Amino acid sequence: MAHYFEQEGLSTTQISLIHLHTESIKPPRALWVPFELGRPLGQPNDEEFQKRVLRACLGLLDADSGPVLEDYPEDIPIDATPVDFTGMSCPIDLPSLPSNDSELTQSLLQEIGQIAPWYDLAVNQRSRTTVGVSKLDILDAGRFLIDFIEDPSSPSPRPEFEVGPMLKCTCEDLKAFYSEAASAQPGMSSSLAVENWLWNETVLGKVLWKFREEHLDSPDTATQFLTRRNLVPDRQIQFRGAPAF
Repeated sequence: MAHYFEQEGLSTTQISLIHLHTESIKPPRALWVPFELGRPLGQPNDEEFQKRVLRACLGLLDADSGPVLEDYPEDIPIDATPVDFTGMSCPIDLPSLPSNDSELTQSLLQEIGQIAPWYDLAVNQRSRTTVGVSKLDILDAGRFLIDFIEDPSSPSPRPEFEVGPMLKCTCEDLKAFYSEAASAQPGMSSSLAVENWLWNETVLGKVLWKFREEHLDSPDTATQFLTRRNLVPDRQIQFRGAPAF
């Protein structure tokens, strides 16, 4: 996804939200921003921040030649206003991240159990959920993902689905379960805050990173495509300094 600006008679420059696509397309000048899809200038109503993004993008027109691809150095400011928890349930108190792989399964299942009440609250508030594409119980989804990471020959829990598509549905359900649960917490004011929490502070995030790192070159085409293209948000890969494909 990109948004274009043109200087008459000279060149075009664009704001890019997907780094990988921009690298492949090689437009004359592009500014990659680490923002959510649909928000190329950052948070709505933050005029000063949006002006800085625009100035950085238009400044690329000064480059003598292209292609030029620069990363915008700022992230969207996250509201740090203290939250009043009076009358609310306690926020999620997650276990510490496991120190070794042998603890992953138990740690993930324990974490899912602690998140479940918040997920139930989110579903009750919205009367809907996006969890369910795998048609697995969420604990079984967690077990299947870790079983596959430890042993790629693990069969699909649904015989009518091959392992690659089953992994995609499983990961989508787990990410949706966590994201919906986190969005019900006081203080999670933006989807970007939820995303950063999931990928950097949870056992599931650690499991998904491990899955990506160990199966980037999977012999199964669907699994390789998942880990390279669909699993981790582009901005999280950039922030972590992991290789993009």
